[in-house]
Formats: sequence, structure tokens, C-alpha cells
Amino acid sequence: MLSRCLARALRCPVTTLRRGPGAARPFIQVAASRVTSAGERKNILTSPLSLHAARFYRTSAVCRQDVLTVNTPAFAESVTEGDVRWEKAVGDTVAEDEVVCEIETDKTSVHVPAPSAGVIEALLVPDGGKVEGGTPLFVLRKSGAAPKTKPVEAAAPPATAQPPPPAPAAPVGPIPTVIPPVPPVSAQPLETKPGELKPTSSSPPTSSAGAVSASARSEHRVKMNRMRQRIAQRLKEAQNTCAMLTTFNEVDMSNIQQMRTLHKDAFLKKHNLKLGFMSAFVKAAAFALQDQPAVNAVIDDSAKEIVYRDYIDISVAVSTPKGLVVPVLRNVESMNFADIERTIAELGEKARKNELAIEDMDGGTFTISNGGVFGSLFGTPIINPPQSAILGMHGIFDRPVAIAGKVEVRPMMYVALTYDHRLIDGREAVLFLRKIKSVVEDPRVLLLDL
Repeated sequence: MLSRCLARALRCPVTTLRRGPGAARPFIQVAASRVTSAGERKNILTSPLSLHAARFYRTSAVCRQDVLTVNTPAFAESVTEGDVRWEKAVGDTVAEDEVVCEIETDKTSVHVPAPSAGVIEALLVPDGGKVEGGTPLFVLRKSGAAPKTKPVEAAAPPATAQPPPPAPAAPVGPIPTVIPPVPPVSAQPLETKPGELKPTSSSPPTSSAGAVSASARSEHRVKMNRMRQRIAQRLKEAQNTCAMLTTFNEVDMSNIQQMRTLHKDAFLKKHNLKLGFMSAFVKAAAFALQDQPAVNAVIDDSAKEIVYRDYIDISVAVSTPKGLVVPVLRNVESMNFADIERTIAELGEKARKNELAIEDMDGGTFTISNGGVFGSLFGTPIINPPQSAILGMHGIFDRPVAIAGKVEVRPMMYVALTYDHRLIDGREAVLFLRKIKSVVEDPRVLLLDL
């Protein structure tokens, strides 16, 4: 009897299963098309008479070609889990390749698109829930019809619903015909002696400035996203692990500015790219890393070994609304200025659109951080582990400098190199920074290999 009532509620046929002479036991034969919401599915799976329904539902995504269960995409080796942020809700219609949810990982955000057009039938993970690679995320019904909602028995049709009777009004007393007099207020200020306070009325005065300041003294809390948590963890690990030391220098930007002004139009016409200063510093860093290979090396703490790399992959720090990301330029030693500018433009565009893949940020042997775009004058960057050094660029400002015994105003930039003193000595750090200075101030050093 219970199974027949449940079958009628789910609009499913009931099949009689005989297990001997005169013995019959009903069970529910559930069609997957009747399972339309997470609530109904829960009722079926927890019913003692729903073993066949549970077995059928586990294979419903395979049996029904109009329903798809979309899983979490596979992560990179360095990422194990992420947090789900839903962009769509149950019942929403989505187009093919439209983003349904976003998975925030330690390094980037992964968009999960709809594999085909349809309707979201169920969300299998709550908003903010943790998922791993391959975890079922949501159920998509390819048909464009809206999902059926479970009927509510207590609800009455709106057409026959009667409005509740109005509540009896409270008795109204007689309206007074005489208005009490208001005491007169003198328009002339009261005279007071020096040092005395003027008398005030019985009610305290209200200060608009005080009210504004009181209302402005509020606070709110926002949960740290995974990327910000990972950034904090990695930077603190760098402080705890590396013996960080910073050395500084200044670069005269006159020649590189003149070169950019002279060739920027031809560069733009040929490569369809703007010629910036970052390509000069990236190429100068690659040249200096070849001259000082210890700066491009890393310590393997587990094996107590130094790993020297014969390739140069430079991470370029990019600021995004969610945090700092460091996409990597691979094999910079074999790139020219146009290759560097093109790669930086592509990675920057992907970062602004939040489309950076984890593969775009894995690795890196050296990092460049350009705080000058925000007007920074001076600062000490923190090493991006497991790397051994980072170069900090700052703003270009006109300053008086001594040139051939004369004081001239030149566009100058401070640069800083923070390095792991466990691996890199001060001599190597200073020579590295001087090599960058010489290349940026006179790019002909690259051609002459000086």
C-alpha cells in the first residue's frame, strides 16, 4: 500500500513481483524522467522500498540522453581542490558554453561551462562547497522546457482564494478643537558674561556631524577567497624559509625612452603591438640570469642540493581584482622584444578576463614585479617561492643626477633585487643588478654581449 501511494505521488508505474505461490510484493519501477528535483530524489533514495529506484537513478545519466551530469574538470598536479561559486540556479536556462559556476583554486579560477543548451535541473554542491577533480557538480536537462515543480497540497488556487475579512478598526476618540499654546521663543540671543555658558533648552541639541560619524563607524566581514589565502600562505612561507636580503640600484631611462619614442610607430605597424618598457627589463633580466646562473637556481631542501636551470622562465606579476597572479613567459632567453611584448599582452588579457589556466602560472625561475604602474617610488619585493630572487621595478621620476661632472635632470627609476642569501651571495646579487642597469640604459650591450 505504501509503495502504491509513493508511486502515485511520483507518477510512476507499480510492478508486481511474485516470489512464490500466492506471494506478491509490489515495488516501484521509477522512470528517470520523473525525478525532477533534488528533494524528490532524496525521498526516493531514503525510502525502504526504493532499491530499484536508487539503482536506476545511478545509471540515469547514462540511460537518459537528455540529461547530463557535469563533473568538476581535472585540476593540475599542484591543485587538489577548489571552492564552488554558482552563477546559475535551479531552473535557469543556459546556452551552450555559458558559464554555470566558477571554481576558485589556490592559483586561479576555473570556469565550468554548460556542455549544451538546456535547463539546470539540480545543483549537487552547495555554494562555497569544496570539490575535487571529477566531483559531480550539476544536472543539466537538454530539453528547453522548465523543470516541473513539486505540487504543494496545502496551496489553494489563486482564483478561488478569498481575501481575509478586514480587521475591525479601533475606535476613534473625539478630535480636540483647542490647540495648546506654544511658548514663545525669543529671537534675540541671550547675553552672557565671559566664561559662562548660554542656557539651552531641556532637549539636548543634535549634531549632524556626530550623527554622520556615528553611522560611518561600521564594519563588515568578507571571507578570504582561496587565492588570497594561498598568497598569504606562500609569502609567509618565503619569510620563514628564505634568508631574504635586498639590494638596490637606479636606472637612467633616457636612452630607452628615446628608443621607444623613435621606434614605437614602426613597431606598432609591423607587430600590431605597443612597445613598452617591460620587454626591455624582461630581456635584460634574461641576459643577467645567464651571466649569474645562481640567481636562476633553486635550493632543493629535501635533497640538500642546488638545482641549476639551463632555461629561463620569467614570471611577470599581474594584479587582478581577486589577487596577484604570476603568469610565466617560457624560454625568454630565445625571445626578442616583439615576442616578449606579444606574450605579455596575451597573458595580461587572459588575466583581466579571469581566463588564466593553471598551466599559465606553473613553474617560473625568476619573477619581475612592476609597482611603477601604480606610482611606486621605492620598495622591497618578497620572493615568490620556490624561486630564489625577484626584481622590483618602480616609477620613473625626474631627478637631478651628476652626469660628467654636471648636474642634469634625468628620468630615473629605482630597482630592487630581493634574493635568498642562502644561495646567492651579495657579490652575485650586485653584479646581477648592475647587468640589468647596463642593458636597460644601453640596449646595444645585448648585441655586443658585454
